[in-house]
Amino acid sequence: MLNSMTGFGSAEGASDEMRWRWDAKSVNGRGLEVRMRTPSGMDAHELRWRQSVAGRFKRGSITLSLSVEPTAGAQVAQLNETQLAAAALAADKANQALRATGLEPAPVAPERLLSLRGVFELDAAGVETADDSQVEAFTVTLGAALDALADGRRQEGARILATLTEIVDEIARLTAQAEANAAVRADAARSRLQQRVAAVMEAGAELDEARLAQELALIAVKIDVSEEIERLKGHVVAARGLLEADEPVGRKLDFLAQEFNREANTLCSKSQDPDLTEVGLSLKVVIDQLREQAANVE
Repeated sequence: MLNSMTGFGSAEGASDEMRWRWDAKSVNGRGLEVRMRTPSGMDAHELRWRQSVAGRFKRGSITLSLSVEPTAGAQVAQLNETQLAAAALAADKANQALRATGLEPAPVAPERLLSLRGVFELDAAGVETADDSQVEAFTVTLGAALDALADGRRQEGARILATLTEIVDEIARLTAQAEANAAVRADAARSRLQQRVAAVMEAGAELDEARLAQELALIAVKIDVSEEIERLKGHVVAARGLLEADEPVGRKLDFLAQEFNREANTLCSKSQDPDLTEVGLSLKVVIDQLREQAANVE
């Protein structure tokens, strides 16, 4: 099944002491890149969590975020004396400013200072020194978040698969049209060439038959697009095989898009026929759509 490199997944967990949540976000990337945002004290466990990602995904830039907060019963209030002193000093300066204007300020109640943000802090005790069982709980929840991420990438991949299938079908249709136009063009070119040779011979010009045959062969090679058309057909078969593959194929699809484009360019350069050139240009447009979609595939 085709997987996209873009997706999102999350999962939550809780214990008596804390609640936690993993968010996993994935976007396009040339290879697999994992970024982690975890609370202080979790650094020692990040390698294991990175390995969990590498075991599931082959490409994409993946960001994992772990947020942890204590439950109400596990929160310990801590007085931040520095913040309290700063708040008291600010209140004193404000009172002095009011007195300078002739106003007498009301006294500041202590409980108002204590209610200011940052004066009392809720300490998430145990997060920085989580024991093995707690880390294991984090890891299990991470697995659920990665499952959700993988499911999101599969769903997006199914949409991309449908689009790519339509694109490859259109390339096949245009290739068949190019083949039909090339056959008509070849018959017309052969007829025009025969008329010109006959006109030269009727004029009594002396012709070197060997040289004439050589020149005719060169002309035929310059305008022959049969090899390009056959290679386009082969690329269509290869593309359909990749879309049915049960493995990451994004890089192969990107390379195949380059091969498609090379044949379309050559087809246009050899065309010498407006109808065939139009088909070649249409091929280039559709092949560019193939390349854009392939950039999203794992």
